Amino acid sequence: MKIKAYMLNAFTKDGKGGNPAGVVLDTKGLTTKAMQAIANKLNFSETAFVLPSVNTDYEIKYFTPNEEVAICGHATIATFSLLVQIIGMSSKIYSIKTKAGVLSVEVHNNKIISLQQNLPEFLQTLPCEEIMKSLSFDKEKLIPDMPIQIVSTGLRDIIIPVRGLSDLLKISPNMKRVAEISKRYNVTGYHVFTLETLYNSTAHCRNFSPLFGIPEESATGTSNAALACYLIKHNKKFEKYNTFTFEQGHVMNKPSEIVVNVSTDLGNITDVQVGGFASNFQEVYIFI
Repeated sequence: MKIKAYMLNAFTKDGKGGNPAGVVLDTKGLTTKAMQAIANKLNFSETAFVLPSVNTDYEIKYFTPNEEVAICGHATIATFSLLVQIIGMSSKIYSIKTKAGVLSVEVHNNKIISLQQNLPEFLQTLPCEEIMKSLSFDKEKLIPDMPIQIVSTGLRDIIIPVRGLSDLLKISPNMKRVAEISKRYNVTGYHVFTLETLYNSTAHCRNFSPLFGIPEESATGTSNAALACYLIKHNKKFEKYNTFTFEQGHVMNKPSEIVVNVSTDLGNITDVQVGGFASNFQEVYIFI
């Protein structure tokens, strides 16, 4: 069977960098097994499959090379950017059915795409020793008074605060250990950040998800949405912030920019949106 797919880089900065995602629009007759085979063959960190839906504008399924996941920020940004380019999708709010629930996606006039996230869940805090060992990293280089914590706005990630940018860029994870710990805590992976940045952003980040066949990812929407909520909760500087800008992918030579907007009411988070641009769209044909 010949399959037509598309590739776009999502969360690009000035049209460069970003995180490549696959998108399949013609999903008629594709089983879950076939979708997984396509995602494995395309070998992007995530591939999105767009299906018709009765109660929402679209249903989207997301697959890593290894398995299906509930939601993927950058693949959603890529999907809607593609639809804008191919069918001239108008600027408005759309609804999508995902395994993470029914979410809204807004296409803005400037072609930025923003994806609604679930409200944050602040889950267990973790002891640092085992996590640091898996990163070959000294615990003295962690930011004091900020915990290592599992946070989710759709996908569970371990959020890890690091003091300095040079330390973050030097991290060399033991991927086997990271995968083992991720499996034990039922998380997607590690999202490691520092407040020291290159471009006056909120934070600089690296993301490791070897359990899902992704050693490192250059731009992650849901992880950074979780990080924005984490910063509001654990750092007084960010209590009244609404817009967060995150740098990611520089160590991979794929510099990316992810923007997260958070609404609050009386100190409670009421809405989370992650947004960005996608570019460099290409057609890809594969056989399964």
